[in-house]
Amino acid sequence: MTTKWIVSGTKKFSFFMLKTFLNSIILLHLLTCFNGFSQNNFNVLGESLVAINHKTTETYSYNFTFRSRYFLNLTNNFSYQQQQVDVFHFSHFKLNTNTKLSLGVYYRNRDWFESGPDELRFTQQYNYTKKKLGKSYGHRFRTEQRILGNKTIYRQRYRFSLNSPLKGNTLEIGSAYLTNAIEGLLSLSKAYKPETDIRISSQIGWLITEALKLQTGLEHRYEAFNLKAKHNLFVLTSAVLRI
Repeated sequence: MTTKWIVSGTKKFSFFMLKTFLNSIILLHLLTCFNGFSQNNFNVLGESLVAINHKTTETYSYNFTFRSRYFLNLTNNFSYQQQQVDVFHFSHFKLNTNTKLSLGVYYRNRDWFESGPDELRFTQQYNYTKKKLGKSYGHRFRTEQRILGNKTIYRQRYRFSLNSPLKGNTLEIGSAYLTNAIEGLLSLSKAYKPETDIRISSQIGWLITEALKLQTGLEHRYEAFNLKAKHNLFVLTSAVLRI
């Protein structure tokens, strides 16, 4: 009994340390970048999305997502300016309990809002998820081909995420959960120098029903920090529907 208690206590302590470490990274990252927030290279944006997920078989599922992005002016009088709308689809192929392969296609429209070129994107993704004591650890590897007019950008991404209920080890209807993520990105193209980005996010979500989740939170994007760094802070809101 003593040995089991020690092992169980060690696992809980290890998770607590990992969660604390990740939250500390998020806080330290935001504090480190605070000086840039007062500069012209800092923007506050909002992203609102609706995702619809459907599982057809034990090994195949797909989703469609509709997303809106807009600039938020928080100084003086509040103002809103639409930047783009996005529509994307993913097909997911489950390999085993922990791993999935996914293929996606993405369309971004900025022409309607005269904010830049439209974009067509193709995505290949490998996702590994491990669950312990109600906590979920995720590793996501993604490659993208971004087609903007006559140029193509090849982007590689790696994301580590940590999700957990705010109370207990199981997520029940009406309860809340926390999701944290840190992601690194590398963009390559013939026309431009390589670009590296870091994204850190933290969101709180609620399981409204078995089929509906609502989430809100913040994401900080430290973009092109190897060239001319830009800071973008996103206010995220989303609804995830399972049908």
